[in-house]
Amino acid sequence: MADSDNTTTPPHVTRRRVLAGTVVASTAWALEGSVSAGGAGRTNLRSDPVMALWQKWEEAHKLTERLCRRQQRLETQLIESVGFPCVTVRLAKGEEVTIHSIEALKDILGKEPYTAALRKKAEAALAAHQARWNAAAEETGYTAALMAERQAGERVQDLLQTFSRTAATTLAGVAGKLHVVLREGESEEECSEFPWPQIRSALSDLMHFAEDVGADGCGVEAVGMTKPKNLRDV
Repeated sequence: MADSDNTTTPPHVTRRRVLAGTVVASTAWALEGSVSAGGAGRTNLRSDPVMALWQKWEEAHKLTERLCRRQQRLETQLIESVGFPCVTVRLAKGEEVTIHSIEALKDILGKEPYTAALRKKAEAALAAHQARWNAAAEETGYTAALMAERQAGERVQDLLQTFSRTAATTLAGVAGKLHVVLREGESEEECSEFPWPQIRSALSDLMHFAEDVGADGCGVEAVGMTKPKNLRDV
């Protein structure tokens, strides 16, 4: 079947994978250790409101990723068993077009009287396919999984807004803010586009600085922050 330029593509739900770059992964490891570890800076670190927010964000972020993977698996099963809701129509010149929404159907067929019968038939077929999809989505748990993922994602976004209004009181808190920016904003691992290399560099500098001034009692140990072993390799 020939494809048309007007053919719409099913809006598959996709999300950026959890980044695994050296700075991002190492910083997450360091911050997780900081929150739970004891030591000289334990009280100071736990009094930093940003670190409390970071821990909540990390938990919400991980939950969102798990829910996203689950709903994607269920969506794939639905597409394989039911097929994404669509209808194929034959245009006046004999060209076949696959359409996935009523809006696209109206755009392609228009509102002329001579297409009324074709529109009505195509709309009925699309509605029937959508009904089969909806029934299967409910039965398999896809609808519930999709809703849960959206709610978790909204929780992450709410925490991001709170981050922007909360001042850090420790070096770990500043590092936590930069870590969140990388995890949420970078489109791909080790992205070379501005400002991601600069943010990775600033985060690395901050971690090195915290380690270097630790000898004076106000660096890594003072804020309860453990420097990742492989951060020097960045």
